[in-house]
Amino acid sequence: MEYKDYYKTLGVDRNADEKEIKRAFRRLARKYHPDVNPGDAAAEEQFKAVNEAYEVLSDSEKRAKYDQLGSAYHDWARQGGRPGDFDWGQWTGGAPGPQGQRVHVRYGTPEDLQDLFGGGGSAFSDFFSQIFAGMGGQRGQQGFDFGGRAQDGQSYEQEVQITLEEAYHGATRVLQKDGRRLEVQIPAGARSGTKVRMAGEGAPGAAGGQAGDLYLRVEVLPDARFERQNDDLYVTVPVDLYTAILGGQVQVPTLSGPVVLTIPSGTQNGRTFRLRGKGMPRLRHRSQYGDLLAKVEVQLPARLGPRERELFEELRRVSREGGERP
Repeated sequence: MEYKDYYKTLGVDRNADEKEIKRAFRRLARKYHPDVNPGDAAAEEQFKAVNEAYEVLSDSEKRAKYDQLGSAYHDWARQGGRPGDFDWGQWTGGAPGPQGQRVHVRYGTPEDLQDLFGGGGSAFSDFFSQIFAGMGGQRGQQGFDFGGRAQDGQSYEQEVQITLEEAYHGATRVLQKDGRRLEVQIPAGARSGTKVRMAGEGAPGAAGGQAGDLYLRVEVLPDARFERQNDDLYVTVPVDLYTAILGGQVQVPTLSGPVVLTIPSGTQNGRTFRLRGKGMPRLRHRSQYGDLLAKVEVQLPARLGPRERELFEELRRVSREGGERP
């Protein structure tokens, strides 16, 4: 397979740290975002390439393996770290086909799922670290029959990536397993680390034991416009100098569509406005939402025409004289 230079894609040095990689990703994601380049197929492809590069380089383990394997990384990624009978290349959005099967799922954070294993025991992450210790992400062996006793099959964990917009609205993924199409619903409000349980879709048990489960670990990709902190969103809103001084209205993007924000006269650069209920839906309270915090970025004119310069000079003179006198 042709070597993909992810460092070149993001325009960073091979020794770039996590902050440099994230900064480069955000800059390029804004530049090539489909909303900024509607109908531009080349920009869309570049946007996908930037996301692919960031997905690897932002993960320390994947990055180390990429640096180690070079052009062989993609073969390793296709073959390793995935349960054997799943076709992870079939992850798609949308509803399943005629043969589709809806899978009962349970979701929550790692702490919320501790009760699945008897409660009061080790944390969810510790549980999986024990299961997968030494497995290198590969599928484990199925349960063995010890003296004819039933042995439950092993469970698997697999990462699935979604966009912030999908996390806001909820998302559907379809995967292939043993010739079956399984539809998985990822709930609105999901965060990075949210686990979705697919009961009985792990390794089969032995001697009548129950099949293991498959856990999908959600990773919400960074967004070019919004930053997320828990259920709140942060966005920067450009405001022209005249609106900041005189007051007015500006449009603020939200994940449910743009809203109008009234800017008071004399608004300073960096002032933050809180738009209540315009953030992310709360995972366990579907009717509740976090807030959107809009930070004003006052845009100064890069150039002034002769008349504008004249007026600004007049304003400066008036200001120095202590304002207009009656």
